[in-house]
Formats: sequence, C-alpha cells, structure tokens
Amino acid sequence: MANVTNEELLIEAEDFENYGGWVLDAQFDHEMGSPYLLAHGYGRPVADASTTIQIGQAGTYEVWVRAKDWVPSHHPGRFGLSLGSIAFEHEFGANGQDWNWERAESVDLDAGPMTVALHDLTGFDARCDAIYLSCNGQQPVDGAGSDARAWRRALRGLPDQPSDEGPFDVVFVGGGVTGSVGALAAARLGLRVAVVQNRPVLGGNASIEIGIGPRGEKGSLVAEAIARKPDGDLQVGQLLEAEPNATIYLHHQVFDVALNGRVIESIDAREAVSGREIRITASQFIDCTGTAILGVLAGIPTMFGVESAAEFGESLAPPERLDQHHGHTVFFRTRMADEPVDFPEVPWATEVAKDFADLGGQAIEPGTDNGDGPVVETFRPPADDSFANLARRLTHYWEYGQWCDPYTEGEHIRDHLLQAIYGTMSNVKAMEPEQWANLEFEWVAHVAGQGEFRRYIGDHVLTETDIRNHVDFPDAVLQNSGAFCLHHPIHEEYDFRLKSWTWDTRDDEPFDVPFRCLYAADLDNVMMAGKHISVTHVAGSVTKFMGNGAQHAIATAAAAVLCNKYAATPRSVYDHHISELQDLVTDIRGS
Repeated sequence: MANVTNEELLIEAEDFENYGGWVLDAQFDHEMGSPYLLAHGYGRPVADASTTIQIGQAGTYEVWVRAKDWVPSHHPGRFGLSLGSIAFEHEFGANGQDWNWERAESVDLDAGPMTVALHDLTGFDARCDAIYLSCNGQQPVDGAGSDARAWRRALRGLPDQPSDEGPFDVVFVGGGVTGSVGALAAARLGLRVAVVQNRPVLGGNASIEIGIGPRGEKGSLVAEAIARKPDGDLQVGQLLEAEPNATIYLHHQVFDVALNGRVIESIDAREAVSGREIRITASQFIDCTGTAILGVLAGIPTMFGVESAAEFGESLAPPERLDQHHGHTVFFRTRMADEPVDFPEVPWATEVAKDFADLGGQAIEPGTDNGDGPVVETFRPPADDSFANLARRLTHYWEYGQWCDPYTEGEHIRDHLLQAIYGTMSNVKAMEPEQWANLEFEWVAHVAGQGEFRRYIGDHVLTETDIRNHVDFPDAVLQNSGAFCLHHPIHEEYDFRLKSWTWDTRDDEPFDVPFRCLYAADLDNVMMAGKHISVTHVAGSVTKFMGNGAQHAIATAAAAVLCNKYAATPRSVYDHHISELQDLVTDIRGS
C-alpha cells in the first residue's frame, strides 16, 4: 500500500508491489531526484507494473506522472496509465521534455483500494518515476533539490533526519570487487565493518549487472571473493554475510557527509526502494566507489582529465592537457531464435548508429566479454585491417561520454549507447534480412560499465615513470600488474566507438604501489582504493584494473586496523607504523 494523506497521494514507482516486466533503475537518483521504473524490453513491450493504493477520500483528483521523453524528437519510450477501471488516453514520455511532471486529465475517484498499472507501449525504455494525485489544488514539486526531497519525504511519511547506524571501525563506501574484498579482509582482521553499495548486488563492473572479468593482481583472497556461483554472481556476498563483524547496506546511495575540520564523522545514505535515509558513523572511511564520492562531497581538491606530458614527464601523456576521460560502456548479448524475429523501425537509434552494422564485442556471460557477433561489412574500417579485426571483438570499443560530466550526465551517456546498440541491430537486420532474420537480443544491460571519474590527491601521485622504472618506495604496501590501457576517442564516423587503444605491457612485471597513494592528503580519516587512488591518468590506466583495486583495498583494510589500534591517522601510520603495516598486509591470505 502506498502512503496517503486525505487530499494528496504520492505513488513512487519503486514502491510498486509488482514490477511486471519493468526494472528498477536507481543509478541516476542524484541526477534526477529518484529511482524509477524502466521498461527495458529491447523493442518488445514489457508486462505491466502494478500496485494497490488506498484513496483516503472521494473527490475529483488531478493526476500527474513524472516521466521522461528520452529521445525528444521521436518519443521511443511511451507508456500508459490506468487507475482502477480508468485508462488514460494520454501517452506519457512523449512531450519532448526531460524529467518533468506531466499532467493528465482530472478524474473522479471513490474512497477505498484501487489498482494502479503502468502499460509499456514500445519496449524501448519508457520510464516512470512517480504518480501524484491531488484533490486540493496542490501541484507536485519537481527536480532533485532539497525542496523536492523534503516534499517526497513528507508525503511518504519518512522522517526529516536520517536514522543512526553504527558506530563501525571502518566503512567501505562502494561494494564493487574493490570494496567488497576490502570489507572481507577487514572483517577477518576483527574490525566492525560496514560496506555501502549503491546497487542491489555486489561486484560493480564485475557483477551480474555488467559482467566484466577482473584483471590485474589477484592472489588467494581476491580469487576466493570473485569466484562465480552458477548464476554468474560473485560469491563475495555470501562470504561477507557469513562474517559476524560485517554489515552490508545494498542499494544505498551516499549523498552527504558530516565534516568536522579534516575528519568525516559520518555519511548519509538513502535506500533506493523505501527512500529511508541512514547516518553511518565510523572512525575510518575507505572510498571504493570509483567516483571519489567522499572527496567530492567533502569539497577537497581532486584530479580530473588527462595530464599533459610536461606535468609529470610521462611518455604516454599527450602534449597538451585534455579535459576528457575514459567513457562508459553498455554490455549486450545476441542470439539466433528458432524462427524469424521482427525488430521495430528505430530512426531515433539509427541517427546515432548511422550505417554501423557490426554487433561484435559482446558479453558472452558474466566474467567473459570480447565476444564475436553478427557483422555486415558496409562501414569503412580503419586503415590498419588487423586493428579493425581486433576492434570489432573488444567490448570496450562501445564507449561514450569522454567529454561528458560523468556525475551529472550518466543517464544521457547510457541512453546514447542504447541508441547506438539498438540502431546497429536494426542495420544488421535490414542490410542482410535473410541472413539475420532470426537474430534477437538475449540481453542488453541497463547499467553501464563505469569509466573514469575524479581521482584523489594523496601524499604521492603515482606516475607512468614510477611504474616503468619500478621505483623502490619505502612505503610500498602492495603490487599491481598489467598493461597501460588508454582509450582514444572518438572514431571519425561513430561517436560511440573508440578511435584506437593503447595497450602497453611495459616489461610485463608487477610494480609497487606506495601507501601514500592510498590516503587523502586533505582528509584525516579517508583512504581510497580502486581507480580513483592518487595517480595520473596514464598510471591510473593500469592501477584501475579490478584485481589491482582489490589489492589497494586489502592494504587499506590493514591500515584501518592500525588506525584503530593507535588512534592514528593514515598519515601517522605512514610516519610511524609503516613496517607494521607492510608486515600485516603480507600476512593477509584467503581462507
């Protein structure tokens, strides 16, 4: 049942009792103000989502629906609404607007229970945030700001202030491979641990939502954590659940921090479905989000973009600084059905795909990507044919967003990639209709594999030169491995494809990472692990690998033990306890 007042009723889509074929999408809550339901049917309308509400008093109600027309010139994501036996003629998601409250006609409603249903009309990613009913002349509050948040909390009967959780010895913010492995290590070291993950599953880019296979250094603890269960999910979740010292907060988005000078005392997080907000206190926080969210919320300086060669003397860096970054990727998989399968005309998608007709670079299964796919050779490949053959098979050549703000344009980036993929499917089927008559999508991710965000500044910034020269750091606490992996946008014709790729294996030997790269220079109780540690863009192209990030997390877990033992800051651990930290990291093993 939805929460009610006598004259107003807010029905949050995430509160629906039955999602039908719709999926919950909470990844853009900070951008547009709420989780929403997405009709992600790859071109086939999905089953209705429905719920039961209670009308508090009979009356004439104005009906508003918050929706988005995600390709305004074509309106591919349209849906209908019914309240009980009343089916509205209005098609939502077709008004040419970004997220907004669309007003439908007023209706007379009786007091008592009533079924509400969303009817997908296209199968192409219609999206519904919420439904608002009012019989007192009030209008809904739009946006993602504090006023809109407070208005939603009041109508849902939620408290104004977050409820307290903790205290913990250490909180890992981010539950990808990096954060979940770090939390597992910390729990086994005896710390009271929380891991806060903004998705419904652990694993991040390696999870069943995306499915990349982790690269870089692993070791026994990481191998134990990333082993996959029969359904493709990582087993680290059940390992953490078995740890009495560990608490997991899934589907919780961190949105604020309480800062006392240089110390973060607590973080605030919002649960996606209920909207319930919690405040988690701890003595140490380890940012494993990949987005440097704690640093961003605390307002400390960070690094972003591509440094010039002169800034750090790096051979792989460009002559001039570039305000760009690695983009995002949407994974997908196709199959051949037993009989012909129609695919709708998608002019709004082929506007992006143009004549591209190569569905190579598929995710074969969780943990296995870079798979082949149907191809029609009608586009001009790069001059280097060997490169063209390689490029079509690599999943990450589907990439976009290199010049977009990944914090505020994530939905646009994901949607642009969906258009490219849908348009390419249309081209393949249209150009060789007999060959690919039975071709269909088996799966298209609605969660993009995340690329590059901001990076922290530590007491040392690791560089390409440090890595190539195998600098002997006195505070080395771990090793990373792998090639420098640089993405070069954009293909001359197709803006959703990379132009080229640098894969520089160096001497193919592991290299040391100093502890000074793993704590924030401007905060006294924040460490970091993963792609946003204190590195240049070039150095980060190898330290970013998930196995490598897990090594960072293990080292920070050990450092958290010493921070709690000595009531010390991470910098103080570096100054006074570095040998003990190095010994402790060495002792950590998987069970």
